[in-house]
Amino acid sequence: MMEKFDSEDLKNLYKPISGSHKGQNGKLLIVGGSRLFHGASLWALKVASRIVDMVFYASVPDNNEITQKLKSEIFDFIAIPREKIKDYIMEADVILLGPGLPREEGRRKDEESTRSLTEENINNYSHLGKKWVLDAGSLTEIKPELLKQLNGDVIITPHAREFSDLFGVEANQANVFEMSKKYNCVVLLKGIFDIVCSPKSCLIVEGGNEGMTKGGTGDVLAGLVSALACKNDLFLAAKAGSYINKKAGDELYKRVGPNFNATDLADEIPKVMKELLL
Repeated sequence: MMEKFDSEDLKNLYKPISGSHKGQNGKLLIVGGSRLFHGASLWALKVASRIVDMVFYASVPDNNEITQKLKSEIFDFIAIPREKIKDYIMEADVILLGPGLPREEGRRKDEESTRSLTEENINNYSHLGKKWVLDAGSLTEIKPELLKQLNGDVIITPHAREFSDLFGVEANQANVFEMSKKYNCVVLLKGIFDIVCSPKSCLIVEGGNEGMTKGGTGDVLAGLVSALACKNDLFLAAKAGSYINKKAGDELYKRVGPNFNATDLADEIPKVMKELLL
C-alpha cells in the first residue's frame, strides 16, 4: 500500500521573507496558449501570480493582448513575445511549458508546432540548470527520452491518457514510480487520487471531487505547482501543490457543490494556502 501525503510536509514549504525585495520570492516563465485555447495558460498565470514575485508570460499575440486587459485583477506579470523567451529563461527560476499549446492533430497551419517549441527550448536551455514543468500540449508531443536531458530538474503533470501515450504503459502506481526512476523526473499523475513520484519516493494524494473535472482545473494545478517549484524542492512542490489544489476544490464543494469552475478554483487557492500555511 502506497503511503499517503502527510500535511505536516506543508511546513517545509518556502515562506516569503519579511523585508525581501521583488524577485527574491520566485520568478516563473509560462510558455503556453494558442488561438483556440485562450484560457488554459491564463488560469496557470492567474494562480501563479498570487504566489511568486514575477510571472513572465510568453504566448501568441492574441493571448498577450488579453493579459493586458487582465492587469486590473492579475498583477506582477510581463507579457513577452515568443522570440524573447531566451532572455526570460535566463532570469526565471522555473519554466512551465504546455498549458494551452495546441496538439499536433488540431494545429492550424499558421500556428507554431508545439513539438518544435518544446524540443527547441529543452535542447537549447537544459544546460542552464533551471527547473521545468511540462504540462498538457507539451506532454502530448514529446518523446520521453527528452526528459533525461533535464537531469532530474523536471515535473510532469499528466492525466492517465497522457501518461499512457507518453510512456506506452498503463497509468498505475507501479508504472508511475518506474517511469519516474527511468526518466529521472517527478511525475504528478492527476486522477480521483493523485499519484506523485520522484525517483526515490512515491505517494498518493487523496481529496478532490467531481467539480474538478471542469476544463482548466489542470491548468490551475500546473500554475500552482510551477509557482511552488520556484523556491522548493520539486517533489515537495508537486505533492504539496496536489494537496492544496484538492483542498481548494473541496472547500468550494462545501459551499456550492460541484458547481464551480477553474477561475473559482484559482481564486480559492490563496485562501486555502493562508489557512494551511500561516
